[in-house]
Amino acid sequence: MTADPLNSSAGPPRYSPPADRAVEVRRSTRRRRTVSAYREGDRTVVLIPARMSADEERRWVTVMLEKLAAQEDRRMLDDAALGRRATELSARYLRGRARPDSVRWVTNQNSRWGSCTPAMGSIRLSHRLQGMPEYVIDYVLLHELAHLLVPGHGEGFWRLLDAYPRTERARGFLEGVVAAERLPYIPCGSPD
Repeated sequence: MTADPLNSSAGPPRYSPPADRAVEVRRSTRRRRTVSAYREGDRTVVLIPARMSADEERRWVTVMLEKLAAQEDRRMLDDAALGRRATELSARYLRGRARPDSVRWVTNQNSRWGSCTPAMGSIRLSHRLQGMPEYVIDYVLLHELAHLLVPGHGEGFWRLLDAYPRTERARGFLEGVVAAERLPYIPCGSPD
């Protein structure tokens, strides 16, 4: 069940969002204890149990807006560090010729490790790389940096990556991850 947007005439008064972003509270009879929030376009959606009072709703909206803001701040710091690393790798292995306009982590790439849009100078790395060895992340970042200089995967592209000493090791690591993901899940201790 979706509640009316904030400040509607139905029910108790609702939380007033910051002027720069609208907030919509959606109450659910199926939701018992959990509260969650996410960004949807230019607004924030907060999901709460239907039984919550107006005071609890106001408190939880405030908490969830603060959590989302903190997550976004951390992501921006992580993206800034990734951009600095891209600059270092370009200087070390590509003589500083690859200069992306933006480098960032994304959560919508589940079938590839990274992507590059040379026309826009943007590089995106899959969040799935986070937690992998640094040399693997460096390889993927360098791979995408090389695409700023050479589109496609021809001979000239791979010559650029020859400068990175761990190319083959990183590629082997990523191939192992992909192979492991394809294995069937068999729970431990399951009956035969």
